[in-house]
Amino acid sequence: MILRAQSLTKKFPGVTALSDVSFDLAHGEIHALCGENGAGKSTLIKLLSGIHPHGSYEGHFEVAGVEVRLNGIADAAHIGISVINQELSLVDEMTVAENIFLGCEPRRWRGLVDWSKMHQDTKALLNRFQVNLDPETLVRNLGVGQKQLVEIVKALGKNSKVLILDEPTAALSEHEVQILLDILRDLRRRGIACIYISHKLEEVFAIADRITVLRDGKSIVTLSAKTANKDEVIAKMVGRELGELFPRRASAPGNVLLEVKSLSVADAMGRRRLHDVSFNLRAGEVLGIGGLMGAGRTELLMHLYGAWGIRQSGSVRLHGAELPSNSPAETLRAGLALVSEDRHRYGLILEEEISFNLSLSSLPEVTQWGFINHYTEGTRNRQTFDHLGVKATGLQAIVGRLSGGNQQKVVIGKALLTNPQVVMLDEPTRGIDVGAKIEIYEMINQLTAAGKAVLLVSSELPELIGMSDCILMLREGQVGRSFDRGEVTQEKLMQAAMKFG
Repeated sequence: MILRAQSLTKKFPGVTALSDVSFDLAHGEIHALCGENGAGKSTLIKLLSGIHPHGSYEGHFEVAGVEVRLNGIADAAHIGISVINQELSLVDEMTVAENIFLGCEPRRWRGLVDWSKMHQDTKALLNRFQVNLDPETLVRNLGVGQKQLVEIVKALGKNSKVLILDEPTAALSEHEVQILLDILRDLRRRGIACIYISHKLEEVFAIADRITVLRDGKSIVTLSAKTANKDEVIAKMVGRELGELFPRRASAPGNVLLEVKSLSVADAMGRRRLHDVSFNLRAGEVLGIGGLMGAGRTELLMHLYGAWGIRQSGSVRLHGAELPSNSPAETLRAGLALVSEDRHRYGLILEEEISFNLSLSSLPEVTQWGFINHYTEGTRNRQTFDHLGVKATGLQAIVGRLSGGNQQKVVIGKALLTNPQVVMLDEPTRGIDVGAKIEIYEMINQLTAAGKAVLLVSSELPELIGMSDCILMLREGQVGRSFDRGEVTQEKLMQAAMKFG
């Protein structure tokens, strides 16, 4: 084993992030680390990379059989451990070569940078790892996938023995993902060990030799990727067996709540973005909205909410009453709520507490004579906090410090506190782990069981099929085709997204 961690325990005020975690990594092995958001993966990485220094945790770990006591990232790099985070640490205004050798530039007489040697060494490194880039290219001119490759070459240029990759494909295209996986396979052949962290289990099974599952800060099990399967890993992550990944419980549809008829909408420049869109949404029903990027899914939801677009024709009715086309406040009061796709930009104030964020859309409900009744607000918010199962120290926790799944619960809770009849969910499970996804699916079931209706936009076709009672596929702002639950397949959805008929 190149790395062995034993009985690691890390505590923060009020929270035990790791509890008696053991983990090992062999030479030339790709070892995947899986778990829900908040399971302890990030904390374990920070221990292994020296961000949490020796003495701030219990237990110990060894590299090549020797116990190490790290006091920072530099110590980790010195013994051959490098971390590539999801948020890249490159300097856009510098070249590829300057980024790769940042802080360790080759020098010549009087300490001047030897630019010729830097470019030669960079080219040799890029060739070694089969990365086709010009050393003199500015990083700002690279795509996300190319930047990711530069980050990897930068780490390997320091003769790293252990490479830790945290969600390395989160922003990559499918083609770039395959390039990255090929590079990791080559590293394995060279004897370099990798710890691979990802929510995407297809990638995990495509690349990993072993899989360790963390749950609630504990190491639950280590499995061979060759003999394990996706359902087994998911069950270990969430702590229960899964009858199905998408637990949709259909309820009997009731009266029409939302009626959209012949809706056409233009953007601020006068360009028509939605063309003659029509559909009905009934109480107790989930209507899925699909389509390729640019098809108009988000624009449709934003317009229904009153936050985007100029209505050129058509009508939108909720409970038979016409909805305004440019007033989110009136839309909320009428009973239509939106959980936006970009929770950081539109859904949350990251620097504020959970309770502050939960109340944002429903302040009139807890306000008297212009003053907030903090007792009423606290009681109501505590009930929502507990019902949604937000994992945090309390309502006073800062939202920006929560995991992605818990942030999404707060956004949904904020919408539900307006007591809507129709809830519009735009990519509600993007960027969150499988356990948090299932909790959101159960929340959808609870909403429809209570007679509310859900408009669900998703790019994940299995999710769209699994959680929708019927599906509307958009193409270039128009309805390509609609499907009932029993007749739909992924192939049919893609055909409808790419052409009419």
